[in-house]
Amino acid sequence: MKKENIFFVAVILFVSGCTNFESSVRPGKDYPVYGGNKAGNRYSSLDQINTGNVEKLKPAWIYNSSETGSGNESMTNGSMGIQCQPIVVNGILYGTTSDLGLFALDAGTGLQIWKFQPVKDNRKFSMINSNRGVVFWENVNDKRILYSSGSFLYAIHAENGKPVNSFGKSGMVDLHEGLSTNDDHDADDLSVTANTPGIVYRNTLIIGSSVSESGDAAPGHVRGFDIPTGKLKWVFHTVPRPGELGYDTWPKDAYKRIGAANNWGGLALDEKRGMVYFGTGSPSSDFYGGEREGKNLFGNSVVALDAETGKLKWYYQTIHHDLWDRDIPCPPNLATIKFEGRMRDVVVQATKDGLIYILDRENGTSLFPVEERPVPVHGLRGEHPWPVQKFPIKPGPLSHQSFTEADITDLSPEAHDYVLKQFLKFHSENKFTPPDTAGTLLFGYSGGAEWGGNAIDNNGVLYQNANDDPWIVQMIDTATRNKEIATVSRGNALYIMHCSSCHGQDRRGTGSEFPSLVDIGKKRSAAVIKTILRTGGGRMPSFERLSDQDRDAIAGFLLNPDEGGETETAYEKNVAAGPVPVKKKEFGFKPAFVNKSWRKLTDQQGYPGVKPPWGTLNAINLSTGEYLWRVPLGEYAELTRRGIPVTGTENYGGPLVTAGGLVFIAATRDDKIRAFDKKTGKVLWEYRLPAGGFATPIAYEVRGKQYIVIAAGGGRGEKTGGNYIAFAL
Repeated sequence: MKKENIFFVAVILFVSGCTNFESSVRPGKDYPVYGGNKAGNRYSSLDQINTGNVEKLKPAWIYNSSETGSGNESMTNGSMGIQCQPIVVNGILYGTTSDLGLFALDAGTGLQIWKFQPVKDNRKFSMINSNRGVVFWENVNDKRILYSSGSFLYAIHAENGKPVNSFGKSGMVDLHEGLSTNDDHDADDLSVTANTPGIVYRNTLIIGSSVSESGDAAPGHVRGFDIPTGKLKWVFHTVPRPGELGYDTWPKDAYKRIGAANNWGGLALDEKRGMVYFGTGSPSSDFYGGEREGKNLFGNSVVALDAETGKLKWYYQTIHHDLWDRDIPCPPNLATIKFEGRMRDVVVQATKDGLIYILDRENGTSLFPVEERPVPVHGLRGEHPWPVQKFPIKPGPLSHQSFTEADITDLSPEAHDYVLKQFLKFHSENKFTPPDTAGTLLFGYSGGAEWGGNAIDNNGVLYQNANDDPWIVQMIDTATRNKEIATVSRGNALYIMHCSSCHGQDRRGTGSEFPSLVDIGKKRSAAVIKTILRTGGGRMPSFERLSDQDRDAIAGFLLNPDEGGETETAYEKNVAAGPVPVKKKEFGFKPAFVNKSWRKLTDQQGYPGVKPPWGTLNAINLSTGEYLWRVPLGEYAELTRRGIPVTGTENYGGPLVTAGGLVFIAATRDDKIRAFDKKTGKVLWEYRLPAGGFATPIAYEVRGKQYIVIAAGGGRGEKTGGNYIAFAL
């Protein structure tokens, strides 16, 4: 072969190996990416359904993804429902079930084409996580769906639902890949899943992770995997190692024991620049940072990387030395807006504490002023609160920043007095008051903004739903807790150590975030409880590191709390308590303080302790930073019947905006999906779903007809389901 021909062939092979061909995608008609496009705009250019005809919208088809055949989930993860925002490529809809199965449907009829069920016969296979979407990748005739189930990343043939055997090991890659340190600190047994699907740049899948929030949190590194082979290409260390930028914002060798600072909310991609953008959560452990003196980069940061290499381009930290679990909960949204007379490419990032940052996409500088103000620096023994924090001037916050007596609910005199008695017990003077053993009141744990993200239309208007719930956090030092648990049964002691911070020492939980475990035996068998402890689910991490006997003891206590937690194996009678042996150095640490109580501040009927609205939908002009409108999102019918104006409800899931002038959103506790006029915020259409739509809707067109689809999976302490519902005119 001639040299010039050899060169030509080499170029073709190089291009085919490095370029992601999207020939199957129908621009403007499909919904091919989590978030609608790689910028994460959640915008559809379709306008067949519009403000003039949306009231005629009706169900077109319903797909029951449940393995039970009833539409009601009964599996281990059923309490989580379905959070998936499906995708549509060339008229085929791809989504997931509550037990992490994967399916393909005819998007026009809802008829199933294939279904894939991951293996459940291995501890890592069996871990359960919420799944919010999947990824489509195509290179010539090689079409794949990439998604996570438990601690594994799968590559599945998009045309037949079979694993791609050339990817990793038999179509799977372990999400622990690249997390252990070089000096034998082992993260392989720690809880690691991925609830958002990652994003594709050429032949690289860039993905974050979901990990524990305690001292045993795995490293939260962001990684790039080669899609054809599944091999790890690069790792960005969110807790820097020696020689890396940010290493001096931590104690020496912090990377050997401190984890989290993970991207669990998702990513966005600027393909022209070759840059990927994401936000990170707080470092371990939540609410106490005595082991991590410093600013703690790259925790609680908006980060921009070179998508091909993982090299840092810029960062913007929103919280220094986080003590309040103020993770960045959703993907950035990339937009182009007119600002001060010229067009600017920006990154828009909403936060859990209800703030919105508008940053230059090239260098990360804020377009609007952001002040750094002094904040309280008293803290728990050994703590190092950072003395200043950021306060954006524009846009204004989506939710309360602190809690005063004037903010206490006025739902009724009785409700006000009930909340006032609790309010007077706790600190609430500043949003950055460090947690303590007396207890503090804070906003931001359940939003502000949450994981559903936001939408931006082609006029530069941001649509963001938000929560406004006060929470109580009370800490306890580990030595005191150890004295307390020394007097109770082993099952009770293990429950206090591993479960009570979320579900409460009284097992009553917090409602939707952490369900009550009182009388759990009426809902779950011992076998199911032990499975959940091993696999985790949703916000609950896997307790795989506990021994089988420890999980037996916890299950026994939950089923028989008054009898001291005896178990079927009589573990407490016959087996001496002792640590589980390990072969390598364990990654993680035991914090000096942990959260004793972590619950919502509510009135005597369970409604939030702050004045409504408790859930809102907001429209903000990004060019000016001004709100165009704000309306309640969701309704408690029983309060409306009492003559109380619509309060809004806690909401999880995000909005979709369309060229038809509509904002579609479900997300609320009243199980409804609604269409709002994007100019005014007026509700133009609503439909009650069979279970809550705690997901984000999508829009697409098949055979000349536009559809709106939402996963109605319920969960969050309410009824669950397995249905996807399509609406059309």
